[in-house]
Amino acid sequence: MKKLFLIISCCFFTANTFAQSIVTETETGDAESAVAQTPIAIIPEPVSLVKKTGTFTLPENVIIQSVKSGELKQSIAYLSDRITTATGKFVSTVSNSSHPTIKLILNTQEDTQLGKEGYKLNVNPTQVVITANQPAGIFYGVQSLIQLFPAEIESKELVNDVKWKAPCVDVTDYPKLGWRGLMFDVARHFFTKQEVKQFIDDMVRYKFNLLHLHLADDEGWRIEIKGLPKLTEVGAWSVKKTGTFGDFTPPTPDEPRTYGGFYTQEDIKELVQYAQDRFVNILPEIDVPGHSLAIIASYPELSCTPDAVNYKVRSGEKIMDWSRGAPPTALVDNTLCPANEKVYVFLDSVLTQVAKLFPFEYIHMGGDEAPHNFWEKNDQVKALMQREGLKTIPQVQAYFEKRVEQIVISKGKKFMGWDEILEGGVSPTAAVMSWRGMKYGIQAANDKHNVVMSPTDFAYLDYMQADQITEPKVYASLRLNKAYQFNPVPAGVNAQYVIGGQANLWTEQIFTFRQVEYMVYPRAFAIAESIWSPIEKKNWTNFVDRTQQHFKRLDLAEIKYSPAIYDPIFTVKRSADKQLMIELTPEIDGLDIYYSFDNSTPDRFYPKYTTALQVPKDASMLRVITYRGKQPIGRLISMPVADLQKRAR
Repeated sequence: MKKLFLIISCCFFTANTFAQSIVTETETGDAESAVAQTPIAIIPEPVSLVKKTGTFTLPENVIIQSVKSGELKQSIAYLSDRITTATGKFVSTVSNSSHPTIKLILNTQEDTQLGKEGYKLNVNPTQVVITANQPAGIFYGVQSLIQLFPAEIESKELVNDVKWKAPCVDVTDYPKLGWRGLMFDVARHFFTKQEVKQFIDDMVRYKFNLLHLHLADDEGWRIEIKGLPKLTEVGAWSVKKTGTFGDFTPPTPDEPRTYGGFYTQEDIKELVQYAQDRFVNILPEIDVPGHSLAIIASYPELSCTPDAVNYKVRSGEKIMDWSRGAPPTALVDNTLCPANEKVYVFLDSVLTQVAKLFPFEYIHMGGDEAPHNFWEKNDQVKALMQREGLKTIPQVQAYFEKRVEQIVISKGKKFMGWDEILEGGVSPTAAVMSWRGMKYGIQAANDKHNVVMSPTDFAYLDYMQADQITEPKVYASLRLNKAYQFNPVPAGVNAQYVIGGQANLWTEQIFTFRQVEYMVYPRAFAIAESIWSPIEKKNWTNFVDRTQQHFKRLDLAEIKYSPAIYDPIFTVKRSADKQLMIELTPEIDGLDIYYSFDNSTPDRFYPKYTTALQVPKDASMLRVITYRGKQPIGRLISMPVADLQKRAR
């Protein structure tokens, strides 16, 4: 009887084990199939990516091997944190192991193809290997590895029931340009030290390596300068306003000036170190001689205008008249006086401390949008022109820029300014950041100036990215498709002098860090790819597919982004008989647009857009929404017909 029981038990155990084996193999097969079917979505697109058969699975105990762990501690810490937070798996680091999970290898003999920031990433079924010449390359290899795992790897908390698999690949990758920047304007609105750190964390995901901090403008001075206390006591504070920047009513004397802030020198040191740990350099910008109202409110003697003693830091009220184009006509004199020697003493004091705080080789000194109308009438400026033989006001600014450059050079740094510094003549050693289109950058590079391309046409992230009915209104638009067309090394340029490319985020209309994220992403994806990836790898359809995969990642990382690619583009025309005609164009393929004119909310059972719409005689509202198949994917947009009428004029 015992033997019979034993036989039955054995049979049951064997059958059960076999069944479990089938389930396990089925689950594994399903997981591998899912990985195989999920498109690889690395942003920016690598130079070379070869997908192989099979998948790699993270084990319960992840061993990271690095012989030179001291040099790679930041990459190891970054990778370990991302794995443990989302997966809950245990990660250990060793210098030697017979079976490491992930190997990080610095080449003992340089691979000339990779340069300073390139890497090779090999994922096979049993192991991941990242090799590079320099620690920065390992860090960027880690970013690409993370993007191979399921989107849930971006979660800030443990995620259960996820198969932590990655496709087997061979990647060889290196950047097109060494300067890959994002400019963050912390002057118009102050953003905290922690928010700047978050900005850095977000940008390194996509292999940006340069943070341009715009630290001074009419709305605020943001850095402590020893010996010049009024810069932060007075210059860092304005009146808090809510609404549309530029249209605010002038503050009354009794409104408290408590809105703003600044970074202490210890804060700056902390931010610089935080950035360096993530292979990011910080470029400081002190914007002069224009955009200097915060300086002048603090130290009125630096102005040419006696009335400057009454000036206050701008709170968003109108101070410039742009109706006649650039340069603007100043309603208040926001310029430093180029004929006042105190200005150069002041800048020497400031730059002495800025140079010590920021190890990066360049200091950006602005130079843009300086109004001339106060200078033209000023006796000090007239005397300067006569003394120095200057014939025009642009030559006066050129005189100022050259003197400022000499101060920068005396601190062991290189001088950079916006492309206006080219007007009136500029020192041969000055570097130029070209923002008014590409032509000034092409001109400067061909004249052997180092150039960073950051043109409004492709790289101004403060511009609206969808229809103005959905966005804080700004004077121009930049949709994702246009940003993706950015080529920082255009035909006809002396390429050896194009040292980089950059996108700029001005924050006049950006009051919160969530809106910062919304304006940066996904357009920063397009910029990242334009300045990292080979131009021949560019493919809009493929980029859109990868961008949508990254939307899931941003959701899990709790980073806000714009869904504008799902919004139709509104084009308004009039027919021959003056009827209002509305064309709706999707920015990406595969979307259906549904609409209503009867004030109700459309869904996929409403009329589908197929041809230009004629507005019914008494309709007051057009509502549209986009679908992909049966699922709504775009925002509901409510467009007053009155607005459409205005656009057709």
